[in-house]
Amino acid sequence: MVTVTVTTTTEAMRTPTEAGSPVAGSPAAAGAAEVDLRHHGDAEVRGRDELVDLAVNVRAGTPPSWLKQCLAESLDGLAAYPDGRAARAAVAARHGVAPERVLLTAGAAEAFVLLARALRVRRPVVVHPQFTEPEAALRDAGHVVGRVLLRAEDGFRLDPGAVPEDADLVVVGNPTNPTSVLHPAADLARLARPGRVLVVDEAFMDAVPGEREALAGRVDVPGLVVLRSLTKTWGLAGLRIGYVLADPALVAELSRAQPLWPVSSPALAAAEACVSPRALAEAGHVAHRVAAERRHLVAGLLELPGVRVVGPAEGPFVLVRVAGGGGVREGLRERGFAVRRGDTFPGLGPEWVRVAVRDRATADSFLSALRGLCR
Repeated sequence: MVTVTVTTTTEAMRTPTEAGSPVAGSPAAAGAAEVDLRHHGDAEVRGRDELVDLAVNVRAGTPPSWLKQCLAESLDGLAAYPDGRAARAAVAARHGVAPERVLLTAGAAEAFVLLARALRVRRPVVVHPQFTEPEAALRDAGHVVGRVLLRAEDGFRLDPGAVPEDADLVVVGNPTNPTSVLHPAADLARLARPGRVLVVDEAFMDAVPGEREALAGRVDVPGLVVLRSLTKTWGLAGLRIGYVLADPALVAELSRAQPLWPVSSPALAAAEACVSPRALAEAGHVAHRVAAERRHLVAGLLELPGVRVVGPAEGPFVLVRVAGGGGVREGLRERGFAVRRGDTFPGLGPEWVRVAVRDRATADSFLSALRGLCR
C-alpha cells in the first residue's frame, strides 16, 4: 500500500521536501525547506537561447505548418469579438459529449484558477508530486490545501485509499507531471464520491498512445472534471488554449467566473483545428514516436551510474534521480543543457530532475554530457 503524508499548511510556500516527511507545522517540520509553487520549466531557459531546452514539456518543432496557416487565416477576423460556439462544438464532438459539458479556457492554468475561485469546498486535497499550479491557485483563493504525497519507493503510484474520505475536492494528474506515471482509470474513478469534485489533469494524455486510461468523455463518474491542454503537443504555450469537461451545471458555474470573451479568436481557431480528424491522426503518430524516443532516452539513462529513472514512464518527459542533483543540473547547464529542477515539486528534493523527451540525436548528446558528470 502507498504510504502518504497529508499536510494542511496555510503557508503558500512551505512543504516537506520528501515523501514521508512529518505533517507541516509540527516541530519536526519546522525546518522543512520552502518551495516556489510558481516555478515552471520556462524559468530554466528564459534568456538563455544557447541552451538545449529539456526543461519545458512543449513538443519541439511546433506548431506544424498547417496549424500556423490556420492561425494566420484567423487574423482576418480580429475585428469581431470571439465566438466560441464552433470550437466548443468541435471539442464536444471529439469526446462524444454534449457542448454543455465543455468550457474553453485560456490554457489549463485558467481552469485551475476558475475551480479555486468558483467552488465552495471545505477540504481540497492535491495529490503530489504533480503540477504545482492547482495548489497555488487554491491557496491564492484562500483555501487550506491538503497534500497526499506519493512515495518514490512505491513508484509514485496512487493508492485511492490514501485520499482522505472527507476531501471534497481532489486534484490529480494523469499522466502525472513530473513523474510521468500513468494511473489506471479505474483507480482514479474509485476516488469519486457523492459531494466530491474529482479533478483529473490530462494535459499530457494525448502523448499517450491510444490515450489509454483517459477519463475524458466519461459521464458515468460523479463529480468528474477533466482538464485538457492543447499547448503541449501542438506548441501553443504562447497562445493559451485548453478546455474543461464536466457536468453542465459545473461548467455553467465555472463560466460565470470567467471574464467576457476569455479565449481569443486565434485560440478558438486552434482549438477547432487541433481536435479535427487530421490533427488527432497526427497526434496519434506523434505519441508513438515520442514513446520510441522515450525508450531510447530511458535505456541510455539506466546505463549511467548513480542514476534512477521513475518508470514505466508514459509522458513526453521522464523523472530522474541522480546523486548530487543540484550540482549535476548546473553542470549540465555549463555543457549547454537545461533540465527542470525537481525540488519545487512537493514530495521531491534537489536530487530529482525532469527531462523532456526529444529526438535521438539530442538525447545522445545529453546522455554524453550527463555521462561525463556521473563519472
